[in-house]
Amino acid sequence: MVVANIDASKLTKTPTTKPKTLLDPQQLDFGKNFTDHMLCIKYTEDKGWEAPEIKPYGPLEIDPASFVLNYSVETFEGMKAYRASDGTINLFRPQKNMQRLATSSQRIMLPEFDQEQFLECIKQLVRTDERFVPNDYGYSLYIRPNFIGTEPNLNLKYSREALLYVYLSPVGPYFPRTVKLYANTEEVRAWPGGVGNYKLGGNYAPALRPAMDVVKKGYDQILWLLGDDHYVTEVGTMNFMIFWITETGEKELVTAPLDGIILPGVTRDSLLELARQWGEFKVSERKVTMPEVVKAIEENRMLEAFGAGTACVVCSVSTILYNGKEYEVPVDPKDPNAVFGPLTKRLRDELLDIQYAKKASPWTVPV
Repeated sequence: MVVANIDASKLTKTPTTKPKTLLDPQQLDFGKNFTDHMLCIKYTEDKGWEAPEIKPYGPLEIDPASFVLNYSVETFEGMKAYRASDGTINLFRPQKNMQRLATSSQRIMLPEFDQEQFLECIKQLVRTDERFVPNDYGYSLYIRPNFIGTEPNLNLKYSREALLYVYLSPVGPYFPRTVKLYANTEEVRAWPGGVGNYKLGGNYAPALRPAMDVVKKGYDQILWLLGDDHYVTEVGTMNFMIFWITETGEKELVTAPLDGIILPGVTRDSLLELARQWGEFKVSERKVTMPEVVKAIEENRMLEAFGAGTACVVCSVSTILYNGKEYEVPVDPKDPNAVFGPLTKRLRDELLDIQYAKKASPWTVPV
């Protein structure tokens, strides 16, 4: 029997009868305000994907025995829509998000879906709520696709029912300051043979308590380490990048490799590609340990360090606590008040110019 796949041409819309008031951009806290509508697409193993539906934003009706509530059968994505100076709205490399969502969902045995058709449905949702896309540079409309197993069944097999749903949130700049990191030598985010390279909800919940613990100690994020050699993996929920001078005297931008532990971030990939296009310094994806980081700081070879992700784009690191000692990381020696290092700012500006269509790029996809 042939089951139906997602078909954007069958999408239906039910407009809200209670449109929300737009907030001033300065009032936009990250992830706390939502638009008028959401996209829902249901799946059953017998019939396949139902017609997509855009309807008023509101609660979902889910059986208490569903897979997502009992076994965390859930994956999600994070992407953004940007308004250019001429008023047009664009997405940034959305195919990357679709590919990662498909890869993550396969890991937890959720059904396959047509990535292009799903992306078209997302575009229609953004067009429906386009008034929520901020006009200001640096502000955007955050897009959160979720994919969950909804079958009410406690047998630990796989969910024969599923739901793809998407909601939108207008957001402002995230982490508009430098951050202080706590290098965690006791707990790990991911491990070899695990699922750290998939964007699963189950990867995030166990990190909540350690993250809150370091906030109480006066730090912003955890620098996740792994193994006896304290391999530097990620920072909070971001990829981590270092710009330094190697022991052989070569400038290098380095980040952890995609070795099954690291989440393949779209921002990470984009920054590496930009830096390689410049051809001004070495760009590496390789393992770096915390003792190497400390040695570089002590020998004044550390130039900058920063986190990278969809939410923040980039955020510079000013301090790392490791084994009870704080190490100061350079930001911008020429400006003590700088919130970005020179390279971090250059990468950020270049990426934002592409995202806001100030610079032409195939990475920009019109809505």
